[in-house]
Amino acid sequence: MSICDWPVAERPREKMLQRGAVALSDAELLAIFLRTGIAGKSAVDLARDLLLEFGGLRWILEADREDFCRGRGLGDAKFCQLQAVLEMGRRHLSESLDTGSVLDNPDIVRRYLSSQLRHRQQEVFAALFLDSQNRLLRYEELFFGSVASASVYPREVVKKALALNAAALILCHNHPSGIAEPSSADERITKKLVAALDLVDIRVLDHMVVGDAEVVSFAERGLL
Repeated sequence: MSICDWPVAERPREKMLQRGAVALSDAELLAIFLRTGIAGKSAVDLARDLLLEFGGLRWILEADREDFCRGRGLGDAKFCQLQAVLEMGRRHLSESLDTGSVLDNPDIVRRYLSSQLRHRQQEVFAALFLDSQNRLLRYEELFFGSVASASVYPREVVKKALALNAAALILCHNHPSGIAEPSSADERITKKLVAALDLVDIRVLDHMVVGDAEVVSFAERGLL
């Protein structure tokens, strides 16, 4: 049966308009993105198949081009469309941080950092560079490593902060393992960075570790 033949209240698009996107299942959201099904399957049926095939919505969203295009009903056009949607989401979060003090938006900071780093397959060390009012100057990825670690050089962080005339930083990195718990190595490099930046009167406000399900804050843990 075509979705057009379903009761109006059960059609994903109409359901979203009436109740909002939060009321939709993963399959219904994906069906709206797909727009059409394939022979013998509605868009919702196809979406359910893809969720099973990939292992969940996250893995569809984070699939590389080759893996994504293997899915039935998918291809380069859908891949480009999805990447555009994801990038718009990241830029929306970035613009939300631009509106005032970063410290006034801790949830948006977490969501933004998660959107940038959660899906990365290697460890990435980055920073939010802030002005004297704690407003965002720039997000920049500084060091890249293996699945397990990235080498971080305090001197390079200081150079970048001075070049941007930053007054404060929020450090961040991901754990590709998905476990956000800070390691002893994370604590050691944070202390080195705090000491190096303190010499040039630049504050480290926090160090956030991005995992699959959470973002752990050093400041909230009392580790700074």
